[in-house]
Amino acid sequence: MLVLKKINLFVGKYTYLVAFMFSAQSNLKQKVDIVKVLKDLWQDFLQCYSSQTMLCWSVWWALSTCGYFQVINYAQGLWEMVLPSQSTEIYNGAVEAASTLLGAVAVFVVGHVKTSWAMWGEVALALFSFLIAAAVYIMDTVRNIWVCYASYVVFRIIYMLLITIATFQIATNLSVERYALVFGVNTFIALALQTLLTLIVVDASGLGLDIFTQFMIYASYFVAISLVFLGSGIYSIVKAYRRQEQMQSRSPESQ
Repeated sequence: MLVLKKINLFVGKYTYLVAFMFSAQSNLKQKVDIVKVLKDLWQDFLQCYSSQTMLCWSVWWALSTCGYFQVINYAQGLWEMVLPSQSTEIYNGAVEAASTLLGAVAVFVVGHVKTSWAMWGEVALALFSFLIAAAVYIMDTVRNIWVCYASYVVFRIIYMLLITIATFQIATNLSVERYALVFGVNTFIALALQTLLTLIVVDASGLGLDIFTQFMIYASYFVAISLVFLGSGIYSIVKAYRRQEQMQSRSPESQ
């Protein structure tokens, strides 16, 4: 009996030791896999955003989406100040529906427009960002509900148009495996910026500004985006033309 007990005790300890070793190996393998995944993600991130075209459209995506969310989140608060809903009939829902429908039509139309977005993309982003800023500014300063509605529709149409072009331009430069990474990073940055902007401008712990001042800041925000991309676009165009001139000047020499 004593020998049998010792054998059982030895077998039990050996079984526990084997189980512990397998568990340690499994945990080590899992940690190695996680590290490998993180390294692969970081390498993909660097490779994706090393492209100037990708970086340009992604920066616009993040910055403009931040401003877009702020405007659509607080637009009805602005309309309420311009024309209180208790005093008259309002058409906020109809305006939202109309802007979505017209935005879809604009996206369909731009799909048939042939242009070199690689050359003129940054200038187009600057121009349309300025139009967005103008729409937000008019919405804020002209205290007429119908003007507010019209400006809001224009604002949404332009944004939906540009975000579709941006999505297409980013997707054409990506492999399928990297779609989620780039789109996720861009959206995360946009939401992080929106949270920061809300804390500073809207929240009572920040500046706690009134709705009209908020929209003036949003208009200025889009003007800043426009100026950044205008400068970048002009620089890219001048650089491209200089490169083309250099190639043309070298071609006769080679002949």
